[in-house]
Amino acid sequence: MASTTVTVAEYVVNRLADLGIDRVFGVPGDYSFPFDDAIESCDRLKWVVCANELNAAYAADGYARINGVSILSTTYGVGELSALNGVMGAKAQRLPVFHIVGAPSTQIQRQGLITHHTLGDGVFNNFKAASESACCVSANLTPDNVVDEMERVIREALRLSAPAYISVPMDLGRMPIIGNPVKGAPLGRIKRAQSDPDSLGAALDFVIGKMQTSKNTVALPTQFVANYGLSSALLSFLGKSNIPFATTPMDKGVISESHPSYLGIYSGMGSCPANLKGIIEGADLVLDIGGVVFEDFNTTFWTDSIAASKMITFGDQFVRMGNTIFTGVMLGDMLEGLSKKMTYNSASHKNSQSVMPMVGAPTDQTSSDNFYPRLQRMLKSGDVLVVETGTCVMHATPMLLPEGVGFQTQTLWGSIGWATPAAEGICMANKKGRTILVTGDGSHQLTANEIGVMGRYGIKPIIFVLNNNIFGVENVLSEVGPSYDELAKWNYSQIPGAMGCDDWFSARVDTVAKLDSAIEKVSTLNGAAYVEVMIPASESQPISLNIQNQIYKTNIPGRA
Repeated sequence: MASTTVTVAEYVVNRLADLGIDRVFGVPGDYSFPFDDAIESCDRLKWVVCANELNAAYAADGYARINGVSILSTTYGVGELSALNGVMGAKAQRLPVFHIVGAPSTQIQRQGLITHHTLGDGVFNNFKAASESACCVSANLTPDNVVDEMERVIREALRLSAPAYISVPMDLGRMPIIGNPVKGAPLGRIKRAQSDPDSLGAALDFVIGKMQTSKNTVALPTQFVANYGLSSALLSFLGKSNIPFATTPMDKGVISESHPSYLGIYSGMGSCPANLKGIIEGADLVLDIGGVVFEDFNTTFWTDSIAASKMITFGDQFVRMGNTIFTGVMLGDMLEGLSKKMTYNSASHKNSQSVMPMVGAPTDQTSSDNFYPRLQRMLKSGDVLVVETGTCVMHATPMLLPEGVGFQTQTLWGSIGWATPAAEGICMANKKGRTILVTGDGSHQLTANEIGVMGRYGIKPIIFVLNNNIFGVENVLSEVGPSYDELAKWNYSQIPGAMGCDDWFSARVDTVAKLDSAIEKVSTLNGAAYVEVMIPASESQPISLNIQNQIYKTNIPGRA
């Protein structure tokens, strides 16, 4: 193979840009200078230098939710470890985030020199296992393996829809690649995996047979369908089958909630509308499309009760009903195959979920009860609503989203602080409309320094910070309201100005009249907005000890 003047670092970032990525989130560092410079010189990529590596990982998570794939760049040791929590969250959410890390040169490593960002022991693989554990595939690149290895890494990250870890020593990153470079296709044109034809045919026959004998079939589509780029295939299947469907809180917004077959949110005893629990669990057949995560908060503390004997799970690469399992069967092929084989069902469905009623007189103090109905009414097609973990998501999940409104949260990983940087990434990827963030003050304090980064890059989020001066969700889940749930008293509405966001609209509201005025302003604004909404701390009352034990399972069985 002939040599080329393209360096290893340049090849990596350009090969990833082929997928349709136009932003790189990260923090530059000396060992990653070859990557930093390659990103800077790539005309298809823009640097987004975040406030810290954790924020960068959260932002890359958010960007991947909309764009389908993203890049995170950090330096060795201190940088990659700071990002690790965010990359783990992307793994839990099944998002392909390519984490590229610059390492000390092979000359330093082979001599065992003591250098910065290490433990001082001359060992240079101390952090590799930790970073790899957050990913589904990893590669240590050299000039002679970079072409082949990048194809393997991209293929596996997309096949499994999970993060990838790419490490390159500094000296090798600056060397020219050996081999013929590959020009890749955009993400939307890539077939991520192939089904075994016999297994696929058998699985399709099995599922259709079960559907034909079922008098009452419902579906539970998941966010993983969107992660695999299969939203259109899912819509086609639902349109052809006319099967009524619900989503869990984790999967809210994967299909437009104005869809005529949409029933509501299934979450065990927390389902909305309340009778949906009986509808889903009473069906003859439940199609789990993508793999529902039956997690504690997603099921209102494991109060779901769908019999395994009547649920078919369409996994990413399998189909299962009880002990019957078809492997080597890809989710996209199942949805497309079913759409082709099915006949249209003309049955009609009734969605009993409704818009939250407006409450609150102009002079009333702002509260969750009067905030969320107003938030619901300001949403419009193209918007993406980003909701932080905690009491925010508890209030927002029952909202009925208008046509074309997306919804993003982090139910499973549940890392508070995720939503502010994630909204940055989502805003940069969302070309269709506004990005609206709702976060609690406690979560916001963890990552609020990313506001300055948003201002630097000129994005225009709409941010509502709900201020109750406590870690609200912690207070709810505690036996009593302890002092460690109290927060430092910030003047939130002054944060944008202090961080250089001089052209942002910023306000602090404590009455319904002020809230209405701020929402009216925000709704007509062609710019960024930051609204601090005062919420009574008294809303966050501790739940009963019985429910606490239902969540945490700490009591001795049979004892109070």
